[in-house]
Amino acid sequence: MALRRHWRILAGGIENPRMIPTVKAAFATSDRHRVDQHFGAASALLIYAVTAEQATVIEFAQFGDLDRDGHEDKLAAKLALLQGCAVVYCQAVGGSAIQQLLAVGVQPLRVDAGAAIAPLLAALQAALRGGSAPAWLNRAIARQRQTESTDARFVAMEAEGWQE
Repeated sequence: MALRRHWRILAGGIENPRMIPTVKAAFATSDRHRVDQHFGAASALLIYAVTAEQATVIEFAQFGDLDRDGHEDKLAAKLALLQGCAVVYCQAVGGSAIQQLLAVGVQPLRVDAGAAIAPLLAALQAALRGGSAPAWLNRAIARQRQTESTDARFVAMEAEGWQE
């Protein structure tokens, strides 16, 4: 086992697959192909797990018709759904919603109405591969690594028989 591990490290492999940055990205969409919704009035959110190599749909949530009426309580279900997401792409987003999204660690990004999701995913993957990632993406990856490091520490403590 040790020889295999050393070989993988020398070959550039990663022993722990959780070390590969994976971010969750959400899209305000009605058709699963284009960003065509205002965040607050979005009838659906499509969520992908994105790595530098692949993007996989993990959830599609529908909310029904919502008006842009300024009532903040309609955002609660969306904010709960976006827990763990790094970014939400939308056609528009209100100031209060921006504050609430940032408070839970989700970066709202406005894109042109009807922007195709596939190129947005490709750009996110390119940012994960290359060194020109935007600040919000670097913060999301740092938060993920910190969480994984903390989780690994507690798993190790439990394996050693640690008790309070």
